[in-house]
Order: sequence, then C-alpha cells, then structure tokens
Amino acid sequence: MPVPTIYYIRHGETSWNAEGRLQGVQDIALNELGRRQAAHAGRILADLFARDGRDRAQLAFVASPLVRARATMELVRAELGLPQGGYALDDRLREIGYGTWEGSTLREAQAADPALYARRLVEKWTVSAPGGESYVEVQARMTDWYHSVNSDTVTVAHGGSARALMVALGFETPASAADLTIEQGAVYVFNEAGLRKYS
Repeated sequence: MPVPTIYYIRHGETSWNAEGRLQGVQDIALNELGRRQAAHAGRILADLFARDGRDRAQLAFVASPLVRARATMELVRAELGLPQGGYALDDRLREIGYGTWEGSTLREAQAADPALYARRLVEKWTVSAPGGESYVEVQARMTDWYHSVNSDTVTVAHGGSARALMVALGFETPASAADLTIEQGAVYVFNEAGLRKYS
C-alpha cells in the first residue's frame, strides 16, 4: 500500500501559549494571533494543493477534539473554500497530558517538584508530569493513529503529538524531538520523500 501523505498543522496560538502555560488537555480557545496563524496555514495548504494538482475535496480531514485544534481546522477549511464541518475527530491526536502541571508555567512546575522537574529535563521522553503522560505513551497512540490512516489526510493537532509522530516515523529521535519547536501557522508534510515544513 502506498504511504499516505499527511499535511500536519499545529493549532494556532492561545492565550496560554502566549503566557508560557502548559495546556495539555485543557480546552483553551485560540487568541487573535492564533486565528490569523490558522488562516495562514490554510493559505499555505491551498498553495501546496495548487502546486501539486491535488483536489482538496478528495482528501480526508481529521483533528484533535480539543477546541483549539477544531477552531484551527475550521479556519483552514474556510481558506480552502470547504464547509466548516466535514472533518473527523480522533482522540489519539490530543495533546500530551501534563497532569497536575496543566495551567502552570515551567517555572511554576519546577517550583512544585524540583526533583521531578530536573529528572524530566534529562529524560523528557520517558518521564511524565504527575498524573500526566510520557512522550512514549503519546508516541504509541500516534503510531496507532498513523497505522489507521489509509488515504492522504489533512490533520490539525498539537506540538506534542507532532513530536511523537516525528519519532514514530523515524524523522527525529527522542533526544532531538523532546525540545523541538513545532511552528504555529505552518504546514508539515509527511510523505514517502520525507518531512518538509512550509511556512
């Protein structure tokens, strides 16, 4: 079976992103910059489809169920001239869970448990926040999601799930992906030729 092409978009900025707060599975809405970033990603996608002769109506569209991802997907679809709905949701695409750290800044998380915070800095892929997930767990669900994809797909999800997918597909290692910045307002294209970012 041919390898599907994944057009992966991280959701636009939220107020918590701007404040440096760990969002995890909290439902935080896009801010105004985030809405502009989402629309920009939609225009990039439209240009890629025009360049490659792709029919947008023939692609699958799937998003994380978190509101920031759904709103981004709807803004992307608007830029493509598609109805706001018409996309699927998949819980496997949700952001990494930060447990009790959600809503905290990194400094606040460090103050709450300096020893665990220090350990996670060194072993970020395998150590989780209290009550949260490790990147190993996110990698497992992203691998499961990827193996369920059977056609070229536009996906809107999160920075953590993007890092996990990059490791699952061999484009990054846990060490290189752990602190990799996943840009908002960009499109990451995963396909047989590799991984490319368009911004």
